Amino acid sequence: MPQRARRLIESAKTLPVPEGTWAVGAGLIISGITAYAFQILSFRGLSAANYAALNGLWIFVFVVAPGFFLPLEQEVGRAVADRRARGVGGGPVVRKAAIAGVVLTSSLIVITLICAAVFPLTDRLFHGQTVLLICFVIALATYAVQHTTRGTLSGNGRFGPYGMILAVEGLVRIVPVVFLVAIGNKDLVWYGLALAIPPLIAALVALRGQHHLMDPGPEAQWSELTSNLTLLFLGSLTAQTLSYSAALAAIVLANGPVERARAADFIVGFFLARIPILLFQAVQAALLPKLAGLAGSGQHADFRSALRKLVLIVVGIGLLGVVAGITIGPTIGKILFGSKFHLGSIDLGLLFAGSAAFILALTLAQALIALEGHGRALVAWVIGLAITLGVIAATAGSYFLKRAEYGFLAGCLASALVMGMLLLGRVRTATPESLERLVEAIEHEPLEI
Repeated sequence: MPQRARRLIESAKTLPVPEGTWAVGAGLIISGITAYAFQILSFRGLSAANYAALNGLWIFVFVVAPGFFLPLEQEVGRAVADRRARGVGGGPVVRKAAIAGVVLTSSLIVITLICAAVFPLTDRLFHGQTVLLICFVIALATYAVQHTTRGTLSGNGRFGPYGMILAVEGLVRIVPVVFLVAIGNKDLVWYGLALAIPPLIAALVALRGQHHLMDPGPEAQWSELTSNLTLLFLGSLTAQTLSYSAALAAIVLANGPVERARAADFIVGFFLARIPILLFQAVQAALLPKLAGLAGSGQHADFRSALRKLVLIVVGIGLLGVVAGITIGPTIGKILFGSKFHLGSIDLGLLFAGSAAFILALTLAQALIALEGHGRALVAWVIGLAITLGVIAATAGSYFLKRAEYGFLAGCLASALVMGMLLLGRVRTATPESLERLVEAIEHEPLEI
């Protein structure tokens, strides 16, 4: 083993893991497992058409909510942490963020209702199930509360309760679905509410017993919350759209009951292909704090080597997922989702490959943003999404599911490639201080399913 690599490994072994790291990691794992349990149970309990409609809600929620509210969470956490480091109370910042959250949520709700009235939003995305549109509006409000709470907790260094939010949301969501399937209830409204309401409950549970989260301080200016916020909004929304582009395309492109049933199979395969993201979350929770220690102790050459090692781990997990998808993916699908699952190995292989490319792009994006490369990261996401749409449009004569698969894979590969090129230039010129900001930002900003 090269001496440099041996020194890196030995240094990493002795570095302490920051408090709360394992709580966040455990919360992510529980959140991921319960997300899959939700998908498995709802697929088994609902008809194929209703399952596809429910996932129109799922995908729309997890594109729009993180797309708009995760940047707000990040800015709240950054601003509160900055005040805390200076011994200044963060209460005024949180109140300012709450006002911004109310305005943003209200605007999104109004825009959604206008779009639903003018365009066939409900018909295309929710397959005519108007009740799911109502659930989406509820979810916007509950996720606004949760992300603001998460930003407040992370800014105050309360990563235990932060992890609790992730875990409790998943657990609260899965309990009613187990009950619904057990009694044979197929009413979509209850499944939709099981998706929309838990974020609020999880935030309230995590806040119980927490004190001094909103200590008084100087009046906050909007500038404390608006640093790079527009770029964060656009980048986050574009990234989430690319992440779910395959399933979103399948839902929108499906016409008639037969294609909607095929879309249900496709969505199940899409979620199987996201299992590597869950695996990487566990790696991230254990490895990134070690990288923070390397940077903090001045071992910046070793840090760069460790960053390369992290990328290799991401690529390895992705390749393992592709092989698993092609070889045992169909068998696992039938075990988890039952006899209704009929997606083939080639389809699963393409979806796993796209998911692997997206994980790599997202990993590189986190590093790029931490090095003040917000605009560059946005460019990479926009290029990826544009290529996705271009491939889907260019393959208009092909089967609708293949169009979704090819577009997803091409777009994610493009984003990863552009992100890597842009990051390489930034890391080569990075200062030790900027590297420390990089790992500090990454280690408590978990990837989300």
